[in-house]
Amino acid sequence: MAGTASAASHRHRESAAAEPAPVTPPAFFDAAQWGRAAGDVWSGTWLDRDALEQRAHQRLCALLRFARAHVPLYQRLHRDLPPASQLSLADLPVLHKSRLMADLPASLAAVGLRRPAVDAFIADPARIGAPLADHYAVWTSSGSTGVPGIFVHDGDALAVYDALELLRFRGLSVGPLPAGPFLASERYAMVAAIEGHFAGVATVERLRRAFPLLAPWVRAFSVLQPLPKLVEQLNRYRPTLLAAYPTVAELLADEQRAGRLRLSLEELWCGGESLAGATRRQLAQAFGCRVREAYGASEFLSIAWPCRHDRLHVNCDWVLLEGVDARGRPVPAGVPSHTTLLTNLANRTQPLIRYDLGDSVTVLPGPCPCGSHMPAIEVQGRSDDVLSLAGRGGAPVKLLPLALATVLEDDALVSDFQLLQSGQRHLVLRLGRAERTRAAAACSALRAYLKRLELAGIRVDLDSAPPQREPRSGKLRRVVNAVRPDAAG
Repeated sequence: MAGTASAASHRHRESAAAEPAPVTPPAFFDAAQWGRAAGDVWSGTWLDRDALEQRAHQRLCALLRFARAHVPLYQRLHRDLPPASQLSLADLPVLHKSRLMADLPASLAAVGLRRPAVDAFIADPARIGAPLADHYAVWTSSGSTGVPGIFVHDGDALAVYDALELLRFRGLSVGPLPAGPFLASERYAMVAAIEGHFAGVATVERLRRAFPLLAPWVRAFSVLQPLPKLVEQLNRYRPTLLAAYPTVAELLADEQRAGRLRLSLEELWCGGESLAGATRRQLAQAFGCRVREAYGASEFLSIAWPCRHDRLHVNCDWVLLEGVDARGRPVPAGVPSHTTLLTNLANRTQPLIRYDLGDSVTVLPGPCPCGSHMPAIEVQGRSDDVLSLAGRGGAPVKLLPLALATVLEDDALVSDFQLLQSGQRHLVLRLGRAERTRAAAACSALRAYLKRLELAGIRVDLDSAPPQREPRSGKLRRVVNAVRPDAAG
């Protein structure tokens, strides 16, 4: 690369000394740094498959050398392995979130960054989007696997993510010039859980802090508030671009069809959950605009971008994805994976090498009609249900799975749970063994949230059974509507 990777390699090159040299962290934001990343992303977009693989391999070898020199976790994991140049990716051990979180400082190349400082940072909502220790972005992920994640990114990685978002996701198609709208004529709204250091809201707030003149045109709205209040805020703001989980977008589409929500959108962006073809068509009809799917994570913000044929193309020059079966063996194209292993080639502060992401991904066979040589994929994301409880006078009130999960994770501090709706006025909570001591707090948090939504007379009971995973896939659906269509509740 002519950009970020070469600069990072110069700063972070592997030391031949017995004691590795201290790592100087990249700046949190630097215009020249961003320009180098943008130039690299632009040039990489037009590479053929062989050139893409060569660029990724060079970055992987550099990352392995760096991680073994500067990151205690990989010094232990890779202690008995040959030099990086003699290995293929499949030779390396798989990294699970539980191991990463068991000793967070050992996963970091950041000198002097300790767990108490990280915990204090993410406990303060006023610091969402701000840098930790002047250099690092810290994002958290849900505990959908039973373990919440904490991920630390440096300025070089942020520059790459931003360039990928702007130059690929924003509508760059195969051809000589970029297409699509630009920020000067847009009003962007993200509807999500905004009360924590999640990647989406943290990125929005980082941009608002870095570019104050942009702040009036880039905003995030909380999905935890009552729906009428959210609708009122969006009508007042009048976004032209809206980003939301598919379940959130479906709920807003109902409001748009009913005339209570009055948005004129240029595009609707969905991610974080499965987006079925029928749902995409219904959303496009309700809002009268193109619906685009995104695929990203707290581990790597911009994993894949949609081409004009609505196929997701992996940014394979910066992130490696391996679809594997339940025994860790690679699956062929056209076969859904049991899980996916991610290697982040951009971030040196907390290297992620063959990290178990937990998503099921299918690589699409054959070339894409758009002409891109980057692999196209389909993603089976979260598949939790929207719940529908009886409100005033029996009128149904819909509850979003994202909001319910956020309440349990942030307010009750539980991550291994399953919430079932068994009736129109009845919720049942299942907790993992380690979470049982938080049962009272979890039920109390749910009741308080229901009260904020003015839902009265809803029972919240604790089930003695633990969360039940899907028998075939082994995946955990954390919010489940178990009400029979003829059930009265």
